[in-house]
Amino acid sequence: MSGGGTRPKLTRRDFQNDQDVRWCPGCGDYSILASVQTVFAGLGIPRERFVIVSGIGCSSRFPYYMNTYGFHTVHGRAPGVATGIKLVRPDLSVWVVTGDGDALAIGAGHLLHALRRNVGIRILLFNNRIYGLTKGQASPTSEPGKTTPSTPEGVTDPPFRPVALALAAGATFVARSVDRFGPHLQRMLARAAAHEGAALVEILQNCNIFNDGAFADVTGKAGKAENVLQLDHGAPLRFGPEGRSGLALDAGGRLVTVDAEAEPRRVLTHDERAVDSAVPDLLARLDRPVPIGVFRDVEAPALDQVLRRRREARRAGREGGLADLLAGPNAWTVD
Repeated sequence: MSGGGTRPKLTRRDFQNDQDVRWCPGCGDYSILASVQTVFAGLGIPRERFVIVSGIGCSSRFPYYMNTYGFHTVHGRAPGVATGIKLVRPDLSVWVVTGDGDALAIGAGHLLHALRRNVGIRILLFNNRIYGLTKGQASPTSEPGKTTPSTPEGVTDPPFRPVALALAAGATFVARSVDRFGPHLQRMLARAAAHEGAALVEILQNCNIFNDGAFADVTGKAGKAENVLQLDHGAPLRFGPEGRSGLALDAGGRLVTVDAEAEPRRVLTHDERAVDSAVPDLLARLDRPVPIGVFRDVEAPALDQVLRRRREARRAGREGGLADLLAGPNAWTVD
């Protein structure tokens, strides 16, 4: 504390520690780490009020490299542990770092229920479409036909789409960014931090050892201009060179690409605050163009805040406590 009683302004360096960062050279996790540290420094939250919770996988080494509190938990269970922390200590800023394998295979149930319950945690899902830590097996987001040690004849399962899955669970904040789009990623992280309920950010992340170039058609200069759809609230859904292409609905309610210059009135306007998530769900299922930005950001009671208000009401005597429960109709006497 300074002499005036205010906290000194934090910088990214305050969230770095003395641990050697050991991911494979060129891994997209390095840039995500830098973005998270930069955003944390600007949130105005004391460092000791951050908690990073991870499961198992390359991404789950994250807590070791952050100068905050952290838990390295078991496979797929990070959302459950984070839920417990947030419910007991709603004053903490609780973040989950997980991968497509950790979150969407053994951890799928925990992820969905954390989002459904709208627990006030922020979930960063690194999606590289592969199992990296266990050496390149197919993950729940791997593309059909991908040949890996676990799928020598090619992946046959349809892949999970993390954003669509989150929307189906009723998530109140869902966004997507890319490891190499630093400024954009930082904006998405800041938006997630400001959200009251559960927030999920899918981060398309390159694994240069086992799945190099998985998103090359998005991250390259030409690919970004041609294949990326930037989602901005209140802006038309236009993409491609000079925004000449746009997205519209056909008579069957499907998204189609139209000439935005010739038919500007058909082009949809992005509404991230719509109560109905039908259009965001259609966007989440697109292969090309690839939407990035905030798909949905709506207000709903966060579970941790609801429970906090109940506890406060009980303390004030406005609701029945343990004594009332014991004296209620469901009590019985044992001789």
